[in-house]
Amino acid sequence: VLVIIAAIGLAIVAVSVLYHVGSKNEVTGKTGYAHFFEHLMFEESENIARDEYAKIVQSVGGTINAYTSSDKTYYHCVLPSNQLELGVWMESERMLNAKITQAGVDNQREVVKEEKRTSDNRPYSSWYPEIAKRMYKGTNYEWTPIGSFDDLNAASIADFQAFYDQYYVPNNATLVITGDINVKDAKKYIKKYFSDIPKGATAIARPIVSNALLTSPIVDSVYDNIQLKAVFQAYKVPKQGTADAYALDMLSTLLSNGKSSRLNVALKEEKQMAVQVAGFSMSFESGGFFATLGFPNQGYTASDVRVAIVKEIEKVQNELITEKEFQKIQNITENNFVGSNSKMAGIAESLADYHMMFGNAELINTELEKYRAVTREDI
Repeated sequence: VLVIIAAIGLAIVAVSVLYHVGSKNEVTGKTGYAHFFEHLMFEESENIARDEYAKIVQSVGGTINAYTSSDKTYYHCVLPSNQLELGVWMESERMLNAKITQAGVDNQREVVKEEKRTSDNRPYSSWYPEIAKRMYKGTNYEWTPIGSFDDLNAASIADFQAFYDQYYVPNNATLVITGDINVKDAKKYIKKYFSDIPKGATAIARPIVSNALLTSPIVDSVYDNIQLKAVFQAYKVPKQGTADAYALDMLSTLLSNGKSSRLNVALKEEKQMAVQVAGFSMSFESGGFFATLGFPNQGYTASDVRVAIVKEIEKVQNELITEKEFQKIQNITENNFVGSNSKMAGIAESLADYHMMFGNAELINTELEKYRAVTREDI
């Protein structure tokens, strides 16, 4: 699927491809593949030598990057507008001609392992996988995108080739071009480099993840190499795009955005029981969670902080927030949305997301209305 937005101004262009594949598309025993391919598809292609992807883009003054989530893999580059053809060609190479060789696989295996080691050695980094495997036990959200060493070590070239052939195909991708472009030229380049790429021969797996509410609390202790205890809580919430997901975004702003947020004022400034406290929501294609975290100050326990956080959440449940607070979080939400779509790269990502998740890139024009429709009662 192709989305082209011409925006005359700065002489730059963003070329991006979003593949509708993430860790959710993996299976037990073969986790980490989508994230691994995020790296492997920078390795080489039939016409781009090893380690040259980034160098080619940087040589013309551009930037290039990618990321993987539970639901998607997103590649993007920003280039001078006179290099549009280069960007289109390079993304077509990634889709059609990526080379999966033993040398490339071995190299990127070590890169991913080092990334995981670095993450694992970061204090408190285990909170996400620890919550995911409890909250979404038995589903494809049970594991995180980086996967496991054992699965990556056990994977064969044939395993990786099959995953590539199934998911990195035109019928599972959204190509977005934004910026100071000539639309006629853009379409010409796309036809030149993408029209001969065949659809995938293997059906795209779309795992159904149950987002049923938990029937009882799950409480556990995780022992890690840390000096200061912390408490993390997560509540299962509706999926991305639902009315409640917008309300939860605004709730997280109310609770933890800035020094005047409720959690910061109550736990850090007034009670001085926490050295840090926060809340945030994460929405997925088939689910999501709202999380809070707190680090107890000297003289307080993790349990003290947990109870205090719950009390602040209960206040929102039982008492309408003030009009002043409501206006503040509306302003912050609007500023954040405008800021995230103020650059070509941000616009391209939003357009790709709206098409992949909801089948309509034009939702970028009405997204703010969804937030404006949220009431104090909804929060």
